[in-house]
Amino acid sequence: MKAKEMRGLNSDERHEKLRDWRNELMEEYGRSAMGGSPPSPGKIRWIRKNIARMLTVMKEEGELNE
Repeated sequence: MKAKEMRGLNSDERHEKLRDWRNELMEEYGRSAMGGSPPSPGKIRWIRKNIARMLTVMKEEGELNE
C-alpha cells in the first residue's frame, strides 16, 4: 500500500490496518522461528515497510501521541 492510499483512509481504518499488519507480522515471525519457511520470503520485509509507512502518515496527521 502506498502512502497516498494510506492518507485516503480515515483514522479508524488506519488503526485497523496497522493492527492487522502487526498481527500478521507476529504470525510470520512465529512461523519462521519454528523453522518453517514463509510462503513468500519478502513478506516480512513488506509488512515491516508498510507498518513504518503507516506510522509516518499517522504521525504527519497528528494521530499518534508519542
